[in-house]
Amino acid sequence: MFKLTSLNLNGIRSATSKGVEDWIATIATDCICVQEVKAQAADVQGRFEQLAGLQGYFHFAEKKGYSGVGVYTREVPSDVVVGYGSREFDTEGRYVELRFDTPARKLSIVSCYFPSGSSGEERQQAKFRFLAEMGPHLAQLKQQRDFILCGDINIAHQQIDLKNWRGNQKNSGFLPEERAWMTNLLTHPDISAPEATGLGLVDVYRQLQPTATDTAYTWWSNRGQAYANNVGWRLDYHLATPALAALARSEYIYKDVKFSDHAPITVEYDFAM
Repeated sequence: MFKLTSLNLNGIRSATSKGVEDWIATIATDCICVQEVKAQAADVQGRFEQLAGLQGYFHFAEKKGYSGVGVYTREVPSDVVVGYGSREFDTEGRYVELRFDTPARKLSIVSCYFPSGSSGEERQQAKFRFLAEMGPHLAQLKQQRDFILCGDINIAHQQIDLKNWRGNQKNSGFLPEERAWMTNLLTHPDISAPEATGLGLVDVYRQLQPTATDTAYTWWSNRGQAYANNVGWRLDYHLATPALAALARSEYIYKDVKFSDHAPITVEYDFAM
């Protein structure tokens, strides 16, 4: 079994001070994708290149204390791709892809941090531009290899993916355009309809837990008593090509550990690196 975890750290220095490294060792994950590292290479060097015996590979933002993603892995990748070729967003440290290719397969693990649009219209428009780039990138990647993308997608896809869906229909993260983008990502194109644009990726958690509601949330606002009352959103995903998604056997969201405002999510896949 290959155990793969995703976690938005909300700062690697903060999360490690709260015990995330010991926790990673305890769950014995093979690979953990992290988002919002909020550090630069100089901050990581000599301190965070490894966690719990896993080697880290990163894409840092140019802006200090902002964004940044990484993948910590037990196995040595055959290649590391930093950024996805975006003139606008590669400066923000949002995409790192580790390839584990063999003569028999092409396989990637991706850690990705989608922009949030909650701070205002300017960032919401940036989020839409990111989605417009990321869709074709993932489509092209899917043509070339199997992959699992883990990350904070900053979109709750369905009504069952957040507590107060009625009151959030005009808010970033649950906008109709964002949800439509996710639907297209997860729609299998009909080969009899050449104009179909669906990507055919799989939301692995929903494959395993198609009707879960309150137990599905991975993020809670720091306002009020959102965490205590479980007024949450499901923003953290494993998105996989169908062949890999078919190997998913179990999932777990660790709501009771608190390293950031996000909960870690682990999926076990029936394959070995």
